[in-house]
Amino acid sequence: MSSKKGHPAHLAWHETLEMHELTAFQANHLMAFKMHIGDVRDPQLKALYAEAIQSLEHNLKDLLQFYPQAPMATRKGAEGDLTAFYAGHLLGFAKTAVRNYAIAITETATPQLRETFQRHLNEAIALHGKVFYFMLERGLYPSYHLEQLLAGDVKNANQALSM
Repeated sequence: MSSKKGHPAHLAWHETLEMHELTAFQANHLMAFKMHIGDVRDPQLKALYAEAIQSLEHNLKDLLQFYPQAPMATRKGAEGDLTAFYAGHLLGFAKTAVRNYAIAITETATPQLRETFQRHLNEAIALHGKVFYFMLERGLYPSYHLEQLLAGDVKNANQALSM
């Protein structure tokens, strides 16, 4: 990436973090879809899974092209057991649940349903925190170390693509 009119020769931090979120989310779901497609019996649903897999593979290949432009110096690999995958999958679910409940609350007119959604939202926030700290404490989500975070993205995306 060449520098143009005062722009640095790398991605901005905020866009790098958004790229990380999208890459991590899609790589995790790509692995899960590939693990489950063999269990899907309905041909139409299986075709939708195949389409999702193809789309996610394309997306990840596109996103990985930008990783060399991220603001970091080195990239390291991570360990290879499935704990990180399972924890990342649970974290992605919790994060999505928080977002979905927050959106649902803005569309709710019935007070009792709104209270239920708020309770569920708070539970989803609590779960997200527990899973995040589980991952952070075990070095599975090095959120304070951008180089490690992005290196994990590249490893996971490449692993998902190679399945």
